[in-house]
Amino acid sequence: QVQLVESGGGTEQTGGSLRLSCAASGRTFGDYAMGWFRQAPGKNREFVAAISRTGENTYYADLKKGRFTISRDNAKNTVYLQMNSLKPEDTATYYCAADTVVSTLYTDRWTSIKHWGQGTQVTVSS
Repeated sequence: QVQLVESGGGTEQTGGSLRLSCAASGRTFGDYAMGWFRQAPGKNREFVAAISRTGENTYYADLKKGRFTISRDNAKNTVYLQMNSLKPEDTATYYCAADTVVSTLYTDRWTSIKHWGQGTQVTVSS
């Protein structure tokens, strides 16, 4: 089992930046590929980005590519999401997720993910 705790959310103006962090504990962090998802009010949860266990490979939802960057520090058991050029439509609760298979995170199989954080709120004001 792995436990996930997100932090770094807050309120930012359009065009600003935020960096989210997700700290993992429990099982060996390097055993898991990691991902970020988000859910806006009244909308379904959606994939944002994923990173392989070693950090060698990253995957992004098309609309986030170029503005968002996922990274990880296995020595610190932490995965990050750097968000730049924020837009009001980025407003959502952002969730960290873990799975032993990276493709589970960026395909429709993400609904089977068992390890989620509690979420951190990001609000972008216009």
